[in-house]
Amino acid sequence: MNHNAHARPSAIRRFLEAQSSSGIVLMASAMAALLIANSPLGPSYETALHAYVGPLSLGHWINDGLMAVFFLLVGLEIKREVLDGQLSTWPRRTLPGIAALGGMITPALVYLAFNRGPTAGGWAIPAATDIAFALGVIALLGNRVPASLRIFLAALAIIDDLGAVVIIALFYTAELSLPDLAGASFAVAVLVAFNWLGVRRLTPYLLVGLVLWLLVLRSGIHATLAGVILAFTIPITLTPSRSDGDMDAISPLHRLEHALHLPVGFLIVPIFGLANAGVPILGLPAGAFAAPVTLGVAAGLLVGKVAGVYGFSTLAIRLGFADAPAHAGRLQMLGVALLCGIGFTMSIFITLLAFPDDPLLQAEAKIGVLAGSLVSGGLGYTLLRFARRDAQPDRSPIEP
Repeated sequence: MNHNAHARPSAIRRFLEAQSSSGIVLMASAMAALLIANSPLGPSYETALHAYVGPLSLGHWINDGLMAVFFLLVGLEIKREVLDGQLSTWPRRTLPGIAALGGMITPALVYLAFNRGPTAGGWAIPAATDIAFALGVIALLGNRVPASLRIFLAALAIIDDLGAVVIIALFYTAELSLPDLAGASFAVAVLVAFNWLGVRRLTPYLLVGLVLWLLVLRSGIHATLAGVILAFTIPITLTPSRSDGDMDAISPLHRLEHALHLPVGFLIVPIFGLANAGVPILGLPAGAFAAPVTLGVAAGLLVGKVAGVYGFSTLAIRLGFADAPAHAGRLQMLGVALLCGIGFTMSIFITLLAFPDDPLLQAEAKIGVLAGSLVSGGLGYTLLRFARRDAQPDRSPIEP
């Protein structure tokens, strides 16, 4: 093995460490939001989120503004992994790709089994995995989980994020403003031209990206997608060896990704959790806890995710389409599939898009997200805590 790999952690390992740590902070912010919303401070909490700061309310600045930066980081991670990381070859993409597909289809079907008519629009809520939460749980388990499974989970969640971005763009777009859409298209053309012309400084990209965000916000497409579009235009230097960390210093994508990891993981996502996880449970009607939306989301995460991820993965391995992660036993694969049922950040974000004008449906969906995520995470942790590692090293396209 290359000694440089020991001297400096690879990009995927740095990514895993950052996400794991931020997941623990996110857990704390979600708990704080729940406590505040169900305390005497609850009304002030709601009033603050609806207070206007300039043209947007504080809640909109968080969900449309700060989360655009979160989506920028998601886009950078997707581009890096697809072009120069753990998803850079088809063998590496196969198993997490099939697992992610199952993990999006099955939860949606489970949700629709509980919901018809107006509430059917929430079908995508349980289809997303929260990578920070899931990796945060795995971090608590130390070396009980093989490195190949950690990387499998990270790759699956990255593909899952890409799927969520596509779902938001296709199914949760309001009426379009053609002039603003034309302006946004021109901004994208400028960003692509920067890339073709070899512009390496980040400032021009970020300035045009800010204009792009404003135009997308006005166009009717959700503003956070501007972050993903901007990310896909940031240049990346393909490394001749992935253990060679020196390329990070000269690649604009690596520089920006490195700069965003800490503020996104430890500031932006916790603020989002603090602003959106505060469900006033004590003030809800009793029927909200057994409502179709609540049950559909919770069952989608707890049952649909594990059935989709584990079922599709097992089928792909048995049919010879993909190799199992190295040193991972079946119970450990099942444990990771359960962790995929933790759907906090993206699930709550899609909740806001699916039910924009109905606070009760939003609350029901959030209860489902919190309940499904809590049970999935607890069961996944318990199973991985006591499951044995596979003593036989399998051939795996996802190397630790």
